[in-house]
Amino acid sequence: MAADPRVIVYPPDDDGGRQVRADGRTLGRAFGPADILEFLRRTGLDPDDVVLDERDQGLIEWRGGGPAVWRQDG
Repeated sequence: MAADPRVIVYPPDDDGGRQVRADGRTLGRAFGPADILEFLRRTGLDPDDVVLDERDQGLIEWRGGGPAVWRQDG
């Protein structure tokens, strides 16, 4: 793969799922970090090379909370 995709993980919905998009394409709805890693694997990235950390400003843009946030309060 020539360049890594720019990944956006959107805020959790009412069911706790988070939409995941890469380069403008919807990859799916994640319910935990393992789902995100699987989506990225399908794009050609090695999951062992991906850091799921909200402080890492490289590959993933976390919206509405980082990798520990999966459910809306209330």
